[in-house]
Amino acid sequence: MKAVAYQRACSIEEPNFLHDIELPDPILGDNDILVAVEAISVNPVDTKVRASTHAPLGQWKILGWDAAGRVVATGHHVNQFKIGDAVWYAGDLTRQGTNAQLHAVDARLVSMMPKSLTFAEAAALPLTSITAWEMLFDRLSVPTHLQAASSASSLLIIGGAGGVGSVCIQLAKALTPLTVIATASRPETQQWVTILGADACVNHHAPLPAQWAQQQLPAPQFVFSTNHSEDYVAAVAEIMQAQGRFGLIDDPEALNINPFKSKSISTHWEFMYTRSMFHTADMAKQGQLLQEVADLVDSGRIQTTLSNNLGAINAQNLMRAHTLIESGCTRGKIVLAGFD
Repeated sequence: MKAVAYQRACSIEEPNFLHDIELPDPILGDNDILVAVEAISVNPVDTKVRASTHAPLGQWKILGWDAAGRVVATGHHVNQFKIGDAVWYAGDLTRQGTNAQLHAVDARLVSMMPKSLTFAEAAALPLTSITAWEMLFDRLSVPTHLQAASSASSLLIIGGAGGVGSVCIQLAKALTPLTVIATASRPETQQWVTILGADACVNHHAPLPAQWAQQQLPAPQFVFSTNHSEDYVAAVAEIMQAQGRFGLIDDPEALNINPFKSKSISTHWEFMYTRSMFHTADMAKQGQLLQEVADLVDSGRIQTTLSNNLGAINAQNLMRAHTLIESGCTRGKIVLAGFD
């Protein structure tokens, strides 16, 4: 099969840091399905792994943890999918990635993809949808519309125009009674979060408390920080409700949460690979929540966050995608579709 891979961890400054190669087809486990990959998206985790993790000596490492494609084979214990099914998923950090023509993945992490989307449109959503869903409902315990409407409060999403923020805005508006406030710093990203449904927008490059006062915004009970979390702790502690919940997904070298103490603000980490990495008893929840997201898409309540389709899945286009991701100036998701 064709694949895009690397052997030695390196920065984007190095030439040809990814390579077009041929590898044997994946070996299918009893709980796996084999997917013919039609489209992928690129996430910050791809660039972090590439920059920090070498392939085993003499082997190749394939990146990629988002895919949409068709099932071409099933393991002996799989009965929920059949050959030809159109599926989507975000995969497993401990296995080879999706930047390949064929990909083996545990069926419990997979669902049928939305019928209303193309493969490229669908590939933009799995990883970010899982991350946003798990943060909102598993980590922060945000109330849904089916729970007490009196619990309505506000949610602040720091980094609202990124991949995770873009889908989190939509999930919060579709499934919760919360007022959603997103941060964005450029006119185009501010417009983007408004289109996705944010009730208000603030600039994360300017002091948050002053903007809260100026716009007369409600004190958030929930805050979801997607990047540079260490820079916002003091401001968040000032504007949050007492006994609020703060969640983050990035990797700060140090995080001083002492400012949260007086308000008893709890802190929650989200890592969407936890379930697959540790084979938790509830691992199948990722496939189940992806099916719920697919239903939300097909009912018109969630839209794709694809913002840039770079073309075919090859080393040249993936290197462009990595460079764009590391620039920190993207909005939505970068997608590649099809092989040359």
